[in-house]
Amino acid sequence: MQTDERSGIRVLRLDVDGDPISTPDDASDLVGTAWSHRATMIAVPVERLDPTFFDLRSGMAGEITQKFVNYRLRLAVIGDISEHVAASNALRDFVWESNLGEHVWFLESDEDLAMRLADRAGR
Repeated sequence: MQTDERSGIRVLRLDVDGDPISTPDDASDLVGTAWSHRATMIAVPVERLDPTFFDLRSGMAGEITQKFVNYRLRLAVIGDISEHVAASNALRDFVWESNLGEHVWFLESDEDLAMRLADRAGR
């Protein structure tokens, strides 16, 4: 894990390798880690998310994303989720709506995150 500054936003970037994020308690642990690094955004590789995150019926995506929002942390899920989106219209809509906002983004790459943050900073 590493922390860097991008367009005035301090981002905690998780490594691809590591324990899966599969419960709200895991999200709480990340909140604490982000605070200890003074980060306001957490970038999570898609590989770190338990597959149930992408099954909206499980409620996991809602619980985890809400945890970050409640603690005023932004979440960027980084990686290819096209297979999950193709399998679920509800997930496709969730991703689309999330990407319109400021708190939860689903992006293909770290470069996309940098561009999105730069774009938002330029407004």
